[in-house]
Parts: sequence; C-alpha cells; structure tokens
Amino acid sequence: MALRDQLRVMVVDDMSTSRGLLVQALEGFGIKSVAHAPDGPTALKIIEKSPVHLVISDFNMPGMDGLQLLHSLRTSPKTKGVGFILITGRAERQIIENGKKLGMNNFIKKPFQPPDLKNCIEAVVGRL
Repeated sequence: MALRDQLRVMVVDDMSTSRGLLVQALEGFGIKSVAHAPDGPTALKIIEKSPVHLVISDFNMPGMDGLQLLHSLRTSPKTKGVGFILITGRAERQIIENGKKLGMNNFIKKPFQPPDLKNCIEAVVGRL
C-alpha cells in the first residue's frame, strides 16, 4: 500500500478558500484521508479523537497562530511526533527560526504551486 493511501493529514486555516485549495491539492496527490479545521483549538480537538500523521497549518490565524498550534502539538505526548508544515504569506526569518525551535518540520510560502507543496510534504513524510 502506497504512503499516500495511509497518510492522514490535518489542514488548519481560518480562510475557507485556502483550506479548500490545500485539500484539493492533497486529494490531487492521491491523499484520501484529509481532515480540516478553521482554527488551532478545533484542530486539536479533532486530532485528539482521530490522530493524524501530518498537520499543514497557516501561520496567521486569530486566537491561536500556527506556531502556538505547533507548540501545543509538541508539548502533548500523544502528538509530539506529528509532522508539521507551516504555511505563511510572511516567510520572515524570525517566524521560521521560531518554528524550527518549536520543532516545525518544514514550511512553504503562500502563494504556492501544487508541485512545490508536494515536494514540501515529501521532505517530511517521504515519497507519496
């Protein structure tokens, strides 16, 4: 069975259009198990009930930004090993460095092309 058939992914973005584009790209790569949430707290609740292998999260979200979500994932024994990709329109050095300190696996800058997203994901989980 191919990795893409087993991989469970959570997409977190407060913008429904961005969530839709990510889900569409993932489905285009053959990833069938894709959950999504509009914010970090909702994503954490869903992940607690249905664990995932990879979280792809926007950085700039109200209430809990992508790095705060990453911190929450890394401090819980159940989710500390989950792969994490940050998506941001502001790939500023400080954001990326903070993400790396918190255990971010990779990042991609908005806007992105599907092949770039696929390469970003494969760098974290392996060939799809």
